[in-house]
Amino acid sequence: MYEIRKGEKNDLPRVLELVKELALYEKAPEQVINTVELMEEDGFGANPVYGFFVAVKKSTKEIIGISIYYYRYSTWKGRRLYLEDIVVTESERGNGAGKLLFDRTMLKCLEDNCSGMMWQVLDWNEPAINFYKKYGADLEGQWINCNLQADEIQALLGKVN
Repeated sequence: MYEIRKGEKNDLPRVLELVKELALYEKAPEQVINTVELMEEDGFGANPVYGFFVAVKKSTKEIIGISIYYYRYSTWKGRRLYLEDIVVTESERGNGAGKLLFDRTMLKCLEDNCSGMMWQVLDWNEPAINFYKKYGADLEGQWINCNLQADEIQALLGKVN
């Protein structure tokens, strides 16, 4: 029913559509500021910072899902694969594409000699939480996510200097 393959540059317009679909599902569509051009540079430029897999529906050749990952470094554990997003378009959810993408991403973790794989899930996203529980994933709740946007950093550094 589905083929999982490494993502290619010409997949990026569809990849960004799926990212926007995820943002809408997560009630934050206005947060997506990425573009196909930025994704092309960041994924296929001189210093790629992410990779991805796509799920292609065999009958239509349409990309119906993605798994986007990158590497991070833990001072405690070493090299880790970080699953940034796994998305399956709504009409295809529950048909096994998400499992195939997740399994392929776990295999990538092993292929690249990472000490493990990490990701986040929103606390209200019960379907995703239940999916990860089937794998026996450790869903720890003790860490608080922190972030600053580039314009906020600029404002802060402007005040410091």
